Amino acid sequence: MDVKAKVNELLQPYLNEDQYFVVGIQVSPSRTRAKITVLLDSDTGITIEECAGISRQLGNQLEELEIFDGQAFTLEVSSPGVDEPLVLRRQYLKNVGREVEVLLNDGQIRKGKLESIGEDHLVMTEIPLKKPKKNDPPIEPTAIPFTEIKKSTIQVSFK
Repeated sequence: MDVKAKVNELLQPYLNEDQYFVVGIQVSPSRTRAKITVLLDSDTGITIEECAGISRQLGNQLEELEIFDGQAFTLEVSSPGVDEPLVLRRQYLKNVGREVEVLLNDGQIRKGKLESIGEDHLVMTEIPLKKPKKNDPPIEPTAIPFTEIKKSTIQVSFK
């Protein structure tokens, strides 16, 4: 049985008609205690209490199904941390207006403000490496296809 697929299937009723969405499911089998990590999010964020409620319900179902043949397991349901890369278009949409760092498949790193999201690309206004001079042309937003992106992370600003 594919544990990851089963966990995803069992999660669906708790996503409140698409209010929440699954960012990732990780299953780490072990001889002593397996670990299941579920990352959930929503367009407006998800609270610790919401994660705990889903965790209790899902945990009970997994125990009843003896998902690891009666072996002990740990279940962790949380939201992705700020250091977690963006993986879904919906996560990008939620972060429009924030500063992002994008690692491209060719190794280039781009930093800038996430302006908008298209069906297959993001648009960002890059932060110049050096302070622009008065006569420098304004920085134009750049479209980057998702297929060229290896990893994107939101940059936390303490301004």
